[in-house]
Amino acid sequence: MKGLSICHSSTASSSLPGFIIFFITFCVHKLESARFTVIGPDHPVTAIVGEDIVLPCHLFPRMSAENMEVRWFRSEFTSVVHLYQHGKDEYGQQMPEYHERTELLKAGIMVGNVALGIVNVRPSDEGQYHCFVQDGIFNEEAVLELKVEASGSAPQISVEGYQDGGIRIVCQLAGWYPEPEVLWRDRRGQLLSPSTETKSQDGRGLFEIKSSIIITENSNQNLACSIRNAYFSLEEEPSTFYISDFFFPRMSPWPVVWSVTLVISLVFVSLTLFLLKLRGKHLNTIKWRRSLSDVANVTLDPDTAHPYLVLSEGGKSVRWGDIEEDLPGNPERFDYWECVLGCGGFTAGRHCWEVEVGGEGYWAVGVARESVGRKGDISRSPEGGIWAVGWDWWEGQFRALTSPVTLLPRRRAPSRIRVCLDCDRGQVTFIDAGDEAPIFTFPPGSVPGERIRPWLGVWDTDTWLRLCP
Repeated sequence: MKGLSICHSSTASSSLPGFIIFFITFCVHKLESARFTVIGPDHPVTAIVGEDIVLPCHLFPRMSAENMEVRWFRSEFTSVVHLYQHGKDEYGQQMPEYHERTELLKAGIMVGNVALGIVNVRPSDEGQYHCFVQDGIFNEEAVLELKVEASGSAPQISVEGYQDGGIRIVCQLAGWYPEPEVLWRDRRGQLLSPSTETKSQDGRGLFEIKSSIIITENSNQNLACSIRNAYFSLEEEPSTFYISDFFFPRMSPWPVVWSVTLVISLVFVSLTLFLLKLRGKHLNTIKWRRSLSDVANVTLDPDTAHPYLVLSEGGKSVRWGDIEEDLPGNPERFDYWECVLGCGGFTAGRHCWEVEVGGEGYWAVGVARESVGRKGDISRSPEGGIWAVGWDWWEGQFRALTSPVTLLPRRRAPSRIRVCLDCDRGQVTFIDAGDEAPIFTFPPGSVPGERIRPWLGVWDTDTWLRLCP
């Protein structure tokens, strides 16, 4: 028994150092494996029903995820939205509702971009998504929220008959998501309770609502019907109408119904004519803008381009390169932010040029003063000598580069932007060249009276900017 006890003690004492070595090795291996963090947006990403959306996700620090496992899933690990393993996409575990609707955007996978694209967004796509990345035994994940919305028809008002000593007015709408709130208000803006309200969803999951209210003589005759957005608590422009006492005779109700219908029809026709006139005025304003603008032939100055930027022959386009070019560190060259100036510049007159955008990454378009800082971390704002708009891919935001930035009310960035510089007024305006809609204007006097040059910035491998003829 004594020998057995000695033997046991010896075994225990000899195994202790081995366990310590194993524990230290395991911890070191874990520390060596923990090389990255998975980062997603810290706010909900919003998508429009029927459009495409990109769910941002990337590794920090930047590194290749080409040989890692990238798994996008919903509430459970096995609820696979998209799976990338062994250098290719795997669809065997994918949920049926995402079949042929997802794509891992591999253009930036070499620098840790593992964003997921979803086409033809549906209301059922709304909710939480997990961006899970695994390298060997180490894994990290980020959780982000997708909100889906659809703006359907404006409130349609109709008269549906005579009821309970009054006139039954109906406000109807369709094609909305999430479920909106229909609001009735009187002439003082006070909320009124509807007499009936029915709700339903169509085959795509969009809401249809029919709300009615009874108008009685000398009460609630000036009404407005509007819609409140469920996410943002914003009301759409209301549809307003008024019915006078004249339409409440004591006789048969049917003349009343016909009279009210006639009044609403006349209001609708008048509103349509007004909108057409307003649209014509808008088109005339656009033509006037174009007549005042001189089309500028802009090319990019290679002596100012950051070493990570690659310019095309002729200086008409720029993209972000994979490696830093071996270029002279001349005083004109940007060395911190990946941006480039146009050749020459402007000191007087009106000048206009267009920039085509390709890809979904970071980019910005605008103008900069000749004396803008080129070295170190410069402020990309008017305070730093830059007036621009740009797309922040990680945040899913289109914004003006003011200080602080101004978020622009667009779900997607334009594919072609017109830059209009008025040197005499010190003003720069950005216009969507696709639908001629104004994007943003830096007010008169904000651009100084010195030489102003076109300015472009690109901060992602799958993005390029091209100066159009």
